[in-house]
This record gives sequence, structure tokens and C-alpha cells, in this order.
Amino acid sequence: MHAPDDRELQDMAARLGARLRDARHMLVTAESCTGGWIAKTVTDVAGSSEWFDCGLAAYSYEAKQALLGVRPETLEVHGAVSRETVLEMVSGALVHSGATLAVAVTGIAGPGGGTDDKPVGTVWIAWKRRGGYASAEVFHFDGDREAVRRQTVAAALRGLEAIAA
Repeated sequence: MHAPDDRELQDMAARLGARLRDARHMLVTAESCTGGWIAKTVTDVAGSSEWFDCGLAAYSYEAKQALLGVRPETLEVHGAVSRETVLEMVSGALVHSGATLAVAVTGIAGPGGGTDDKPVGTVWIAWKRRGGYASAEVFHFDGDREAVRRQTVAAALRGLEAIAA
């Protein structure tokens, strides 16, 4: 998979912003492995205050619990990089914000931290509209830490654009 450069990410964010503005959505991001990169990318778009509510970067288990309402049992049983955790993250982001649309990401960007079951490049992304059901998808990105994170941001933005209409 291709790791997009800054210009490509900015173009994606601008298209998403226009769609969110037209649909009167407000966005919240809940980020682990990207550390706020999705929020940074969308707020680089002039006028993003019309459609961006807030971003939450929650790396630790404690932050995921306190800021996003992820249950300790979920983290203990499934780990931070799991479908179950990302679904709780995306729902918690909506509960703890005034947004109407949310994205959450959690993964292993590397270079360390991977296992046989969850190698470096494993990333879960979830999307949800307020009042709707969340969807989640697992990705297996290639490349170094930056490439994995860039691909994660791009996939998150593409998914948001798909559900924003």
C-alpha cells in the first residue's frame, strides 16, 4: 500500500472537510497509534472549525479508559489493538464530545511492539455516526513507523468520507 505524502493527505482532508461542512457534521477523532495526526491533518484545512469538534490522543490503557470509556476488561482480554477496543474508543469519542461523526484508530506502528498475532503494521480503524452503529476494519500496512502512520491517517480519512454523506 502507498504511504501518502503531506500534499495527498491535505487534499483528502480538504475534500472531507467540504463534505462534512455540506452535511453539517462535526468530527471527533480518537487516536492511539497516530498520536493526533488525523486531527492535525484536518485542522490544517482553513475553516475546519466549522466541522471539527475535538481530537483525543489516548496512548495508554489508562487514557483509553479515562478519556474514551474503554472498559478495563476489554483491554485485559483483547488488548489495545483489537476490534473490541477500537469500537469502544469510537463510541466513547462520541459520548465525550459534541460531534456527530467519529473515527478511532489503534495499532502497532513499530518498529517494536509487534507479535506473531499482531505484527507491526496491524491497525484497527472504526467509524461511527451519532445514533448509528460503528463499523471497524483491520489493516496490515507495510513500511516503517511513519509509513504505517501515514497510511492509517489516509485510511481513516477515506472511511470518514464514505460515511459522511
